[in-house]
Amino acid sequence: MTRLRPLSLAGSMVILLVTLWAALLRIGWDWPTLTPQLAGMHGPLMISSFFGALIALERAVALGKTWAYSAPVLAVVAGLMIIFVPGQLTLAAWLLVLSSGLYLAVGAAVIQRQSAIFTWLLEAGVLALLVGNLLWAVGFPIFLAVWWWMLFLVLTIAAERLELGRLQRLPAWAFPTFYAISAVAGIGLLLTLWQANIGVRLLGLGMAAYALWLARFDIARRTVKLPGLPKFIAICLLTGYVWLGVGGLLLMAYGPIPAGFHYDAMLHTVFVGFVFSMIFGHAPIIFPAVLSLPVRYTPRMYGPLVLLNLSLLLRIVGDLAGLRAWRLWGGLLNATAILIFIGIVAYTVIQSRRSQ
Repeated sequence: MTRLRPLSLAGSMVILLVTLWAALLRIGWDWPTLTPQLAGMHGPLMISSFFGALIALERAVALGKTWAYSAPVLAVVAGLMIIFVPGQLTLAAWLLVLSSGLYLAVGAAVIQRQSAIFTWLLEAGVLALLVGNLLWAVGFPIFLAVWWWMLFLVLTIAAERLELGRLQRLPAWAFPTFYAISAVAGIGLLLTLWQANIGVRLLGLGMAAYALWLARFDIARRTVKLPGLPKFIAICLLTGYVWLGVGGLLLMAYGPIPAGFHYDAMLHTVFVGFVFSMIFGHAPIIFPAVLSLPVRYTPRMYGPLVLLNLSLLLRIVGDLAGLRAWRLWGGLLNATAILIFIGIVAYTVIQSRRSQ
């Protein structure tokens, strides 16, 4: 079981690095590619394979059962197949379906141990991942599956922050409001299959409402006043909530467009601005707890965080104003910020092991 953790992590890192390259190809950089379809596989690789494996690995560690590691392992195998065995794309897609199905079973086992609203919401997020993977596997275009993948990540993060909300004295109406927001987002997601124009906008309303709720009730509003790691985490969270809100507004404004500059802005305000801000903030906590890696906080982590946000702003302005060069350089600097952060994390691991 312990061997599956580093193997899953190593495979996930390979997928992330290739996926960042695919993202730059997709955004318009004319660089070499492993396969002609690599750029088009950026979405499934990043969300279903990389994020799917990383979050499923966290759940497998929490459950402590060997069989639970099959979910992240299959997600990694599927991602590597998409990259290196492009002729087996259909098989890779169905492996992602199987991976998310096993991940759903892991969530059910967790609920048996702790049946609470937040664990059920986490399970709802995994169900969204499963449906999104299934839609893609049976032939639906990525721009229809992506809304399901989006809610998977947003609901996973929001539900975990909801669980931390129990440590605070929140108003009595705070929790019912969160449940109502989740219902709105869920209804919107379902409608994307039949009434996409209404569904995507309703989903966007849910995203914007999540952002407002988190910005109002998350404990980050208090911890941002503390020094060191708590302050860094809080800044990551609060900036992420801003990007989630912007993404929700863009979904409401533009609706179900399948491609183009506005489509890029709608997706990456959430996937880059919100999700990667969460990863930056939680890396010093999650990696040591889940992967047994001695990641230590360092103020150097502010560098890639600032670069990520400024470059994303450049990219989104380029998207909305139709400025291709701004969009290109914004995307390149997004990837650079992520790579710098990975380098800083790796450096802290090496230094910690040397000191030990």
